[in-house]
Amino acid sequence: MRLGQAPAAESLCSTSGRFACGTAPLAAAPFSARQIRRARKSTVGPQAVLQATEQATQGSGKKASQNGLLHPQYCESVYKSLRRPTRTIEVGNVKVGSQHPIALQTMTTTDTRNVQGTVDQVKKCADSGADIVRITVQGKQEATACYKIREQLFKDGYDVPLVADIHFQPVVASMVAECFEKIRVNPGNFVDGRKRFDEKVYDDDSQFKQEQEHIREVFTPLVEKCKRLNRAMRIGTNHGSLSARILSYYGDTPRGMVESAFEFANICRDVDYHNFLFSMKASNPLVMVQAYRLLAEEMYSNGWDYPLHLGVTEAGEGEDGRLKSAIGIGSLLMDGLGDTIRVSLTEDPEYELEPCRQLASLGNQAAQEQWGVDAFDEKHRDTHSFAKRVGRLPEQQENDDVDYRGLLHRDGSVISAVTLQDLEAPEQMYRKLGAKMVVGMPFKDQATSDTLYMPQIPPSSDKTGRRALKRLQVNTAGYLSVLTAVQLQQWLLSRCLEALEC
Repeated sequence: MRLGQAPAAESLCSTSGRFACGTAPLAAAPFSARQIRRARKSTVGPQAVLQATEQATQGSGKKASQNGLLHPQYCESVYKSLRRPTRTIEVGNVKVGSQHPIALQTMTTTDTRNVQGTVDQVKKCADSGADIVRITVQGKQEATACYKIREQLFKDGYDVPLVADIHFQPVVASMVAECFEKIRVNPGNFVDGRKRFDEKVYDDDSQFKQEQEHIREVFTPLVEKCKRLNRAMRIGTNHGSLSARILSYYGDTPRGMVESAFEFANICRDVDYHNFLFSMKASNPLVMVQAYRLLAEEMYSNGWDYPLHLGVTEAGEGEDGRLKSAIGIGSLLMDGLGDTIRVSLTEDPEYELEPCRQLASLGNQAAQEQWGVDAFDEKHRDTHSFAKRVGRLPEQQENDDVDYRGLLHRDGSVISAVTLQDLEAPEQMYRKLGAKMVVGMPFKDQATSDTLYMPQIPPSSDKTGRRALKRLQVNTAGYLSVLTAVQLQQWLLSRCLEALEC
């Protein structure tokens, strides 16, 4: 669930594309997909795009609000966490889907040709709680090593399912499908090869669809083999590796990511193979969340129930990597989306499991306890368009007793926790809050915390603590509010309610 604001009319054009929220291809509508794309790139006003979008989606069965905004379903509930119902797929001995706990996944960092080193790392990951382990398979040498890796793990008593990460190599994918439990294919480069930056121009939709036949020809043998051997598959689109044809047709957009994955999924369905799931990864959590919601929306529209693997690519290390993953994965888990997750860190893979476990635990708990708020009518949000909420802080009036100009940061408040122990060393505390120090006195700038959370307030007898707080209030030319735990809870609740009413 995301708290948002009413989008601008221009954002409506993001509903363009072949499916147009689950309807028939736009080529059959009064405005084609190509015409809508031209409208988006041209100087034509938003009304032209709005007209194209509305006509293209007529008869889709979607409910439109009075202001013309579409609100297609992308989760079970927008006001509480309810797990999206999915089918169960089998990844070796691990079952993935809404009827099972969220599965934890990580990926080895060893050279796959180093059989013993990879085996040792897989065992360490399994001992740390990994349900599934992915291994990169770049070529035939690595594929040959995979047979030995799988065999050695079985001999050592480890049956953790292994996933082959495949790029550029359909032949290699077919080889490793004989020994690994799951194949991950990237629609951006599985058939089209390494990313090129040349732009293709399509005069009509038929030219674009003709190239899909080549994909079908190359991809179908792998699908048939996975079906025969009961192997699972992940159709994993990556925002950073969309093919040249998709980029030329849809642009570098979440819509392009979804359409790329659907091309491969339709081939799977045509041969009655359904033991697969999707992923829509991006290094930007904002793009990643938007892509997954759009994917879920399309699956709801088409009556599909395939599971989702969640992850933020190249999240980084330390706090930054964990925060990026928590923002992206956590947001979707609160939506009830996600059946297996990986927290991608530039650290040894076993260190990914603890943050992964914490996120999965929160997601499972949120769905079981149905975290959320009271029911409300969704009137403003457009999940195809994301923008930072715009708020207005108090403006200084001539007769005001308080100088509001330094009250809070104009671009967002920063809350920091301060304890009674922190107040015993004022200068150290000031530096911790990001204050500038001049002759031992704190002064606030744009990097300084402007709100303090204090579980305990210093008593009147604590002269040092009271003086430290007073200097923050006086010398920063602004007021830093001191909140108790109860006050903070009430403040956060009020802000959430205000957001829901916007």
